[in-house]
Amino acid sequence: MSIEQEEKLGAVKISDDVIAICVINAALATKGVAGLSGGLTDTISKNILGKEPLKKGIKLSKEDDEIIIDIYVIVNYGVKIPEVAWNIQKNVKKEVESIVDVPIKTINIHVQGVHFAEQEQQEEQED
Repeated sequence: MSIEQEEKLGAVKISDDVIAICVINAALATKGVAGLSGGLTDTISKNILGKEPLKKGIKLSKEDDEIIIDIYVIVNYGVKIPEVAWNIQKNVKKEVESIVDVPIKTINIHVQGVHFAEQEQQEEQED
């Protein structure tokens, strides 16, 4: 799926990767978000190819010339999850519509886990 807009001088095509990067930046900039969570295909891709997929935790689809965005996130422990989810939706909508000028139909937030600060400290001590 890519977005194509017809203009007088020709067509403008916007890659899914561009939209995904806008979504990733807006989601990660939201207070309370610890990271994005990839699914099974992202894990397989990482294990086989040895690198993180570009669109980890982001799924884009198109319906009636509008974008549907699914975001799989991990939130920090102690935050109000509905408030973080609403803020992600607001930030992503603002970012995507300002950069690519494409209407968004829905932004679905899937909270996949909770990040504890103690886990990070233990992982740093083990390294």
